[in-house]
Amino acid sequence: MANINRFTINVPQAEIEDLFVRIKQTRWTEEPTGAGWGYGTNSGYLKELVQYWSNGYDWRKQEAWLNQYDQFTTEIDGIAIHFVHVKGKGEQRKPLLLIHGWPDSFFRFYKVIPLLTEFNNSFDLIIPSLPGFGFSGHTAVNSDKSGEILHKLMTDVLSYDKYFIAGGDMGSVVAKSMANQFPQQVKAIHITDVGYPDGSEDWSVMSPAEQQFGQTVQHWFFTEGAFNMLQSTKPQTLSYGLNDSPVGLAAWILEKFYAWSDNGGDIENSFTKDELITNIMIYWVSQSINSSIRTYAENARASYMGGLQSAKKVEVPVGVSLFPGEAQFPQEWAERKVNVANFSKPEKGGHFAAMEVPYLYAVELKNFFEGRS
Repeated sequence: MANINRFTINVPQAEIEDLFVRIKQTRWTEEPTGAGWGYGTNSGYLKELVQYWSNGYDWRKQEAWLNQYDQFTTEIDGIAIHFVHVKGKGEQRKPLLLIHGWPDSFFRFYKVIPLLTEFNNSFDLIIPSLPGFGFSGHTAVNSDKSGEILHKLMTDVLSYDKYFIAGGDMGSVVAKSMANQFPQQVKAIHITDVGYPDGSEDWSVMSPAEQQFGQTVQHWFFTEGAFNMLQSTKPQTLSYGLNDSPVGLAAWILEKFYAWSDNGGDIENSFTKDELITNIMIYWVSQSINSSIRTYAENARASYMGGLQSAKKVEVPVGVSLFPGEAQFPQEWAERKVNVANFSKPEKGGHFAAMEVPYLYAVELKNFFEGRS
């Protein structure tokens, strides 16, 4: 039986003081006139956020809020795994594994915890930090290995015989992998993205809507996908600057929260400054940015060496919620990738839906998992 240890976030004050020294000593770069967010993270907004980070943000308050739910660590396959475990009400609760992606963290799901646990026969929520992320061990592994580790967390460590999964971004990839590796234990999964073209497709057999989606994704990779190529090939080069400069780290992460949310041109239509900084702080205080981005390289190398389980069609029942801030894939594309048991298009929200529109996200999960056993 694996040892389970209680975990409390308690960052030494010296590390907080060091952070503020680094922020104060930032060497700001110039920005083209009228750049907005077109060249990357907007300088004006970044300076505004950093000013608040230095003078208005209260890490100890946020740290206490993160610690309101029971957190634990255990060791699986030689890697420390951090997770939040919140039990719901009632005798017929469903165990639900919630898996984050990049550049978010286990914090992605904090606002949906009460929405999914505080009703009768609700969910037992298990919210891990992926291997290489946050307060888990800094060992980068591919999505199949992450899936193996999280399966052991659910079955060997927490003794759930059968369970459900929901995730987004990399969490969708890991959820698909787990469904394919462990179809007897994974009863159903809910995801917000189903996978993207990888160059192996025969577009001649696809519908016009799928062909249009393929063109859209190709354009997206040319205009927005440089981070993916860099993190999949040379993550170590990038990590030196991100681990050393809090403002550099913030800029790298903020760009994605702006570009991938349904914010109408104002990032704070989707997230508060406190939420944005707390997510950044998890990377900063844990010094996990290096291993988190190296995960992209591990996935790329596994794909080259023979493929990943997540690339195969998922046969267990899958709920798909396509939020408007995501790449708008047609339902027939989803049906090529997974066994679609439900396909819905909420009216608002983006890539980080659990943070951005927690009520809508919780409703999507409740509606899909209701009646499944």
